[in-house]
Amino acid sequence: MDPNTAGWVLIAALALPLVGAALMLLLPKDDEVRIKRFAVLVTGVAFALVAAMTAAFDYGRSGELQFVTDVAWIDAINARFHLGIDGISLPLFFLSYLLPLLSAIYTTKHLPEPGKPKAFLGLMLLLQTGMAGTFVAFDLILFFIFFELVLVPMFFMIGMWGGPRRDYASVKFFLYTLFGSIFMLVSFLAVYFQSGLRSWDIVELSNASMIGSTTFQTWAFLGMFLGFAIKVPMWPFHTWLPDAHTEAPTVGSVLLAGVLLKIGTYGFIRIALPILPGGAERFAPVIGVLAVIGIIYGSLCCLAQTDIKRLIAFSSVGHMGFVMLGIAAMNEAGIQAALFGNIAHGVITGMLFFLAGSLHERYHTRDMHVIGGGMLMKIPRYGVLLTYVAVASLGLPGLAGFWGEFGAMWAAISPGFGLADRYGGLYLALVVFAAIGTVLTAGYFLWMLQRVNLGRPTEKWAGAELDDVLRIEWVAWTPLLVLVLALGVFPRLVFGVQDAAVSVLLRTMGG
Repeated sequence: MDPNTAGWVLIAALALPLVGAALMLLLPKDDEVRIKRFAVLVTGVAFALVAAMTAAFDYGRSGELQFVTDVAWIDAINARFHLGIDGISLPLFFLSYLLPLLSAIYTTKHLPEPGKPKAFLGLMLLLQTGMAGTFVAFDLILFFIFFELVLVPMFFMIGMWGGPRRDYASVKFFLYTLFGSIFMLVSFLAVYFQSGLRSWDIVELSNASMIGSTTFQTWAFLGMFLGFAIKVPMWPFHTWLPDAHTEAPTVGSVLLAGVLLKIGTYGFIRIALPILPGGAERFAPVIGVLAVIGIIYGSLCCLAQTDIKRLIAFSSVGHMGFVMLGIAAMNEAGIQAALFGNIAHGVITGMLFFLAGSLHERYHTRDMHVIGGGMLMKIPRYGVLLTYVAVASLGLPGLAGFWGEFGAMWAAISPGFGLADRYGGLYLALVVFAAIGTVLTAGYFLWMLQRVNLGRPTEKWAGAELDDVLRIEWVAWTPLLVLVLALGVFPRLVFGVQDAAVSVLLRTMGG
């Protein structure tokens, strides 16, 4: 497979889940086993195709687009069907195929109520196409379509299979994200007309000389900021996330945390920073301040939670704050740390939501007061896995969560793009508060583990029959458990892939 000529492979990988969702409509709705197996087959074949692309990718040219398709699409508005992958896109694209496969496997045993597997798994496949497409679209209109495509399936997954407050959570998720998208689209239109290129092409716009005046860049960046910051989500635009995560079915939470949140940070790195570097430079301190507020706020909210799933949801606000702090540094180390933190958060928090879902299956509650402790005695293998993933999430060195957080803090006080010198005192203060956030993160995860893992089972659960980790759960979870360790010990698995692409990105920004 030649990455220079095999653009059709990327199109096939994007189309396969979409075609699978359409074919699933032909299956008998009562044949639940066949529907589940078909979903595993489609996601498995799609993942195998992406794995082959990953193997064929030319890592010596990771700063260049590969598997490219660039053809005329909508002539009336000069939009093109431009797809491609570079070192920034590849890890996220890979994750957007791995997690749906593991989710499909998990669903063979744990299908959310009410049943309707055809509708649920069909929406998951549609969601997969939207998620993956955002990471490989290099035309602003095409990117916007994929960006919006993810709204509909996630809205229905939460609204139909969510918890008691699913209607409120699904509508809030939809309206928040749609609100930000409007401003983002206006900024895309402004860039299109102001550039004079009459092009939506992201590469062409990124390589152009500074588009418009500094004032124009500032306002255009503000529009993109609103669209992407809500998707991340950054404080104070985060309020939809805890509700969506808490009410979503397990698979919905896994994909929301593992992939959807990355669309916002990816949009900053791929589009907002290189196309509007002047606006990005002026907004960088604001982004840094909001990111650190999110780190502290998310951690304090976690300390107040008794619902394990809601605790994990608020932890995402803090973890994504570290990603945005790396972006706010606006140097190579910061962008590298942000991209690594994206992948690490997707792997770790996706796994935490799997564990939270299986916890609810066993105890029929996620309330730590009701569980009461003793899981290491009652279901020891599950308790060990929860401990392992929780300490990875709090940033223990040697596991995946460490490099993104440490790298973001280090980058924020390192020279690069003039920001460390210009705002040295501010950025040093941000790093100090971010470091306090890491302590709070350790506090709430250790507090959670103490509440549910240690001690003896309460009288309510002492005689109950609770399954430890099931075979199908081992199959679904093992790849993520391995990645948690592998990314911590060998961070070059991600850093090495994206290094050249980040260097190219910084050159387009003038850094």
